Amino acid sequence: MIEPKFNLAGQTITECCKKIVPDKNDAVLLAKLQSLIPDYPVRLALTSDEWYRLGGVVDPEGNRIAKDLVEWAERTYIECGQNLQTLIEHTLEQKLIATKQTGRTLYFVVQTGEKAEDFTLIEIDKTHEVSDRMLVDETHPPEDLEEFIDPLQRFCIDSFCFGHSRYTYRRKTDVAIFMEVINERHPNEHPVQRFMDDWNRSSAGHTKHLSENWIIRPYRHTGRFGEQIVNAEIINIETTNLPHLEDFTGKKGNSLNNSLSRFDRQAGYPFAWFFYMLKGKMVSTDSAEAVFRDISGDFSYLPERDEAVLRDWIASPYNV
Repeated sequence: MIEPKFNLAGQTITECCKKIVPDKNDAVLLAKLQSLIPDYPVRLALTSDEWYRLGGVVDPEGNRIAKDLVEWAERTYIECGQNLQTLIEHTLEQKLIATKQTGRTLYFVVQTGEKAEDFTLIEIDKTHEVSDRMLVDETHPPEDLEEFIDPLQRFCIDSFCFGHSRYTYRRKTDVAIFMEVINERHPNEHPVQRFMDDWNRSSAGHTKHLSENWIIRPYRHTGRFGEQIVNAEIINIETTNLPHLEDFTGKKGNSLNNSLSRFDRQAGYPFAWFFYMLKGKMVSTDSAEAVFRDISGDFSYLPERDEAVLRDWIASPYNV
């Protein structure tokens, strides 16, 4: 079993998040995380798209009634004798407003070694609470408690904010240890593990840390029998606009090599086209097949290590 590369407890990150008021570029939070683990470089690798989730309950003046809408609704429903109409009437009389949490997830990378898997991912949510809707729309009252909590038709109102943004620690993932667990649950080599292995033995892995362009993120999904399954996905974090390499008709030799080399230069590391192809981004699988035809014939423009990776992919293709 691989030992953790450093000791930074989730509780420490939680307390750190509570004490920092978010700024525009999250520089203060980044500096604080770096100060907690000075021996390992930390960087903000990715900021997610904006998302939202249910918030709490306030009155028309913005006074807090509850922080958690779901908990308040379920508790008040019981206090109303489990009578939905009584709950609706109470809500309308008080003119209660539902809020929502809008936010983005910040993905910080802590580099702990040279291999593709040698990094830890720290996920922190940056959220802000805003008013969302009148809790009940009198013209379209909810038919059950579930619809009361999260209706399809919403009585939206002009949005107003509550206080300042805040940081909330989500989780910390040592990628090497996490992938060990994932691999134990998969009889065959997991595609993300193979991606990292190919990176380590290719020219890309001898040039850059994988986490400078790709991160491995845990995620959950529901299986066919309703069970929760933990899996891994690989995400490209490159912000450079790269060209699309789709049509390889008639290309071979120097022409094909020049196209792929140009892509690699713009991506910033050798053999980049191969990994983008695995992800299905910008580069089609025709590229690998065209290069394989070249190196099986009269052309030899790939380093030996990259040629070995490509030959293995041709023999047993995969994607991530």
